[in-house]
Amino acid sequence: MDIFSVGFWVVAIILTVISFIKSKKKTLGAMKQAKTMMSSMVGDIIAIIFLIGIVLTFIPPETIKSVMGSANTLLSTSISALVGSITLIPAFVAFPLVGSLVDVGASIVPAVAFLTTLTMVGIVTFPLEKKEFGTKFALTRNALSFGFAIVIALTMGVIL
Repeated sequence: MDIFSVGFWVVAIILTVISFIKSKKKTLGAMKQAKTMMSSMVGDIIAIIFLIGIVLTFIPPETIKSVMGSANTLLSTSISALVGSITLIPAFVAFPLVGSLVDVGASIVPAVAFLTTLTMVGIVTFPLEKKEFGTKFALTRNALSFGFAIVIALTMGVIL
């Protein structure tokens, strides 16, 4: 476990103790509510793990590394951003999926480009967005989202 994880655990435990001291009834109520929420999410969590397993089974790590690796950052970032723009995956599945892609060899910049376009750009949902908000709005929002997704990816490449 890294230092940040340990820090989060320590802070969470300290804040829980303070909350428990301040109001035992409210803290226990919040813990019961959290337990209920977690039990309702177990199916989704298992589905996420299963989906990631399927993706990593059908797309071998060598392919991920060759497409999203650091050999040609511009090309891999462009491909990842385009695939992310077309793909429709909920964010709660996208984050662990991208983490798994990085674990098997994807470079950070293409992975972030994939993640940000996946959550910000909607080619699949464009017809509905166009119908509800108009063509100009839908095109502008998607174009700006794509551009900012690339900027975010490049910025993360510099930071990390």
